[in-house]
Amino acid sequence: MKHVSVFLISVIFCVSGVLHFTHDTELVKITPLPYALEIVWITGLIELAFAACLLVPRFRRATGMLLGIFCLAVLPANINMALNDIPMFGSHVHPVGAWFRVAMQFPLILWILWATGCWQRADAR
Repeated sequence: MKHVSVFLISVIFCVSGVLHFTHDTELVKITPLPYALEIVWITGLIELAFAACLLVPRFRRATGMLLGIFCLAVLPANINMALNDIPMFGSHVHPVGAWFRVAMQFPLILWILWATGCWQRADAR
């Protein structure tokens, strides 16, 4: 089950990483920092790197930990979208949906940490 989860998480972050380049102007709108376009592109590259590294067993555990931290780091963009009613990909996001997206970051982080074995001792894997 963990292998399937790792694969699915990798696909999710690969798709998300690609969206950072194909829909960068949309993602810039939710980025509450200066140099938003550059941040969107850099985070897209980071997501693509995470997606690839998850598939390499040797890097999986470290990638899981870093990816969990990354998800917390990008959480302000999701909160900004919910607070300021910012459309995503040309569509209005209902406030319930926007806040659901914020809330889902935490189960996503837990799923990543579980799937990548972050809670297992290194010698128990």
